[in-house]
Amino acid sequence: MSTRHAARRAKLRQRIREQKLDALLVTNETNVTYLSGFSGDSTWLLVTRDHEVLISDSRYTTQLEEECPGVETNIRTNKVKHSDAAAASVHKCGIKSLGIEGHSLTIEQGDQLRECLAGVMLECMNWAVEELRAVKDADEIAETRVAVSLAARGFDYLKAILTPDMTELQLSHELEHAMRRFGASGVSFPPIIAVGDRGALPHYRPGDRMIGEAATLLVDWGAQTRSGYKSDLTRTLVTGKLTRKFEKIYITVLEAQEAAIAAIQPGARCADVDAIAREHIRKAGYGKYFGHGLGHGIGLNIHELPRLSPISPQCLEPGMVVTVEPGIYVPGWGGVRIEDDVLVTRDGFEVLSATVPKSLAASVIRTNR
Repeated sequence: MSTRHAARRAKLRQRIREQKLDALLVTNETNVTYLSGFSGDSTWLLVTRDHEVLISDSRYTTQLEEECPGVETNIRTNKVKHSDAAAASVHKCGIKSLGIEGHSLTIEQGDQLRECLAGVMLECMNWAVEELRAVKDADEIAETRVAVSLAARGFDYLKAILTPDMTELQLSHELEHAMRRFGASGVSFPPIIAVGDRGALPHYRPGDRMIGEAATLLVDWGAQTRSGYKSDLTRTLVTGKLTRKFEKIYITVLEAQEAAIAAIQPGARCADVDAIAREHIRKAGYGKYFGHGLGHGIGLNIHELPRLSPISPQCLEPGMVVTVEPGIYVPGWGGVRIEDDVLVTRDGFEVLSATVPKSLAASVIRTNR
């Protein structure tokens, strides 16, 4: 395992000690990747105060040797349940008190662990690894920059090939293909390409509507690097006639976003940053049309800690990367969302996606005919 993964496990061990536990059984697959470098699935990681064991099956014997050289593995056969294999490693390590990720285990998995670890005290250590993941190291920030750059190149391509007779789904496929050609391993999530009134659905799935059927187009997309780090951006375009209503709503969203970004700094409460954008939209008369949180962390998952929302108890720290994505969604009319990826620095913030234009003038484009 690499030095970076060892450093992450060292931080986790400190939390295990603080909880007065002997070990943590990491069952969330993304958390296993973060702590070990293993890129497969169906594998758990037992982290004790001075040791670690990867619990997997024979499909991954060689992959584990290549990606995690030198680490102990417990390779179960197809006749042994995952929980039983984990219990064997727990007992072998002499563990008497064990933390579990109750937030990611199914009820059945939890019951199985309690049954086969009847003599071990189990205690939830929910979100412990996710809290570590919220603060990115230099390598993770560099990977995120790559993900943002790939997304930006994909968006430039999208605008260049846009024609009125293309469908939302065709454009989504073209965008994904372009980002893969530029070097992405894939998309961060299925792109949201929403024409006209479909933009009022924040998580709309692209369909057969043609770009030329309405004057506006909402594009929410992101690229994933080969190491798994993701970007998440949104721009709303005018592909037809610019109306006063669109202009007012667009400027409202843009001003709300810029005010919220300006408030990002170490120590800022996530709920306070959310409130800045939310209050600006409310004062403009569109408060009831902005229902979701202002943003979220990104990394190996597209939605991570911290959360920028009215109920978030967290404060921002240097190294966090968050989206800032206010929106106004008017049923029957459409929606405007503007989203950027923002790094919390030691003395403020850096907009990682600053190269993707978002002024009102930049949102008005000509479609090729």
